[in-house]
Amino acid sequence: MRSSAHGIIGAATPVVESSVAPAVGFLAQAFVRCASVLAAASAVVLLAAWSAAARAQPLTLRTSSWLPATHPLSQSQAKWCADVERATSERVRCTPLPRAVSPPPGTFDAVRDGLADLSFSVHGYTPGRYPLAQIAELPFAGDTAEIASVAYQRVFARHLAALNEHRGLKVITVFTHGPGQIYGARRPIASLADLRGLRFRVDGGTVSDIGKAIGATVVMKPASETLDLLASGAIDGSFSPAESFSSLRLEKAIHYRTVVPGGLYNTSFAFVMNQAAWDRISKTDQAAIERLSGEYAATLFGRAWDQADRRGIALMQATGLRTTVAGKAFVDEVRAKVAPLDRKWIVDARARGLANPEQVLREFRAEVAKLR
Repeated sequence: MRSSAHGIIGAATPVVESSVAPAVGFLAQAFVRCASVLAAASAVVLLAAWSAAARAQPLTLRTSSWLPATHPLSQSQAKWCADVERATSERVRCTPLPRAVSPPPGTFDAVRDGLADLSFSVHGYTPGRYPLAQIAELPFAGDTAEIASVAYQRVFARHLAALNEHRGLKVITVFTHGPGQIYGARRPIASLADLRGLRFRVDGGTVSDIGKAIGATVVMKPASETLDLLASGAIDGSFSPAESFSSLRLEKAIHYRTVVPGGLYNTSFAFVMNQAAWDRISKTDQAAIERLSGEYAATLFGRAWDQADRRGIALMQATGLRTTVAGKAFVDEVRAKVAPLDRKWIVDARARGLANPEQVLREFRAEVAKLR
């Protein structure tokens, strides 16, 4: 019996051990799996919380201006930033840098390189680099900056943006200043013959070609240098919008103005953002900013410039500046001299990949006429 019982007990014992061990192992594995799942879930929750916190932090855009804070372009940039802050519930903000990150000709590159996140500049300050932009600079483009700017932005959006002349930059809008006219320090200009022997400051780009075409000697310098150049005798006048007369305090140096109906020229600008800064903005806030870009921003800049032009004209009247309105003979002379510039733009635009430049130029002028 003992041996029999012993055999039964002995036989039973291994059976109990073999059934418990797997159960314990299973429970251990299950515990490990649960712990892993909980850890992963915790990580997801923490990551979500971190992401939400990161999204809640405002993104600050560093703005730069090479013009005084009182200039209409600096003020328009600040106004646009305020609109963006409101539209994004202050998730996207702007802070002005204490000084310009570059002289005017280097501004686009400075924004592209991340020295600032947002600024504006003149295409013509780097001649030959932005030939498509010169469509807005051809003569007789309109009597107000708002009209020219909105027409330009429409054509830019439809035809020019896709050709990517502003590679590495997010273009908020393109715009122009008010109609450029002839300002002189020495004598009135009532015909092309009166321009001979005189030197005029120009921004560069198409206005430089216009000046040469009508017989003036041109000096390509930023507008901000006009007063110093006049004081030194380096120039005898400037091709400028009316705004410059007041914003650059030219009343003691400039005594004559010749108005060409429709404008002798306009200067093309772009308001741009660093592409990496744009990419950091959430899709929701990008959509809000897009609604404040394009025509909205072109109108903002153009309207501010028109107001500044009116202030300039008021100062001219107050200081007794002598204004000559170009008569038909003078305008016809100008039109004949500058006609080749249309053809030049068409050739240059086609070389840049624009398939139908003649049609685009007609469309731009039709938009100007429609907005008048």
